[in-house]
Amino acid sequence: MPCVHFLCRHRPCVAVFVNKRKKFISLHSEVLYHKIIREICEKYGKDYTKDLQTRMTGTTDREICVTVVDLLKLPISVDEFEKQLTDLAQKLLPSAPLLKGAKRLLTHLHDYKVPMALATNSTEQAVRLHALSRPKLFGMFHHKVSVTDPEVKHGKPKPDIYLVAASRFPDKPKPIKCLVFEDSVVGVEAAIKAGMQVVMTPGPRLQREHTRHATLVIKSLLDFKPELFGLPPFDKTLNKATEITNK
Repeated sequence: MPCVHFLCRHRPCVAVFVNKRKKFISLHSEVLYHKIIREICEKYGKDYTKDLQTRMTGTTDREICVTVVDLLKLPISVDEFEKQLTDLAQKLLPSAPLLKGAKRLLTHLHDYKVPMALATNSTEQAVRLHALSRPKLFGMFHHKVSVTDPEVKHGKPKPDIYLVAASRFPDKPKPIKCLVFEDSVVGVEAAIKAGMQVVMTPGPRLQREHTRHATLVIKSLLDFKPELFGLPPFDKTLNKATEITNK
């Protein structure tokens, strides 16, 4: 799904932040995206179940369209489903709120000159939509890599997106020096295959057994402690309201 990822590098450690599909880990658009899919399915009398939603998390838009149309036997083509999904997403996704703690984390790493990149299972068009709504935030990334990038041959759970993103930093850090922030099972799998460390923020419905391969599992980005990975710790004087803002 719209998953996006960020990569950051700092001294002996690189942090790689990941966002899924149109959802960017810094943006809380995954919920909105699922809502759009559910509405399209309901229009044709079909139920987009929570189990199917969990299965689709972290996959590409095209994979979602193919799977949903096939499993739910929708009376429309995959292309038509994708068109409806894209049209609604273009209207609603730019207004998706930030995940709690995302702005604080990105700003903190940027202030300490930790290089970051965005790597996502979303299309380049989707990335542009988000960037237009938050130019300052997206300007913090050294570069952005989408699933439609010519160098990305396969989306997650393959490691392509992470490896391409890491290779575009000037000093080309080794995978083990990269830290990935993920919330999907396929995203964690891709990062592990890439040889990177992974901090996972799983959804409330995800069973614990699916999180066991992550380097660290936290409930929220607000719980992340940068110093655990060799990154500068948060300033303790930060205003708590700033930490949890959704704006």
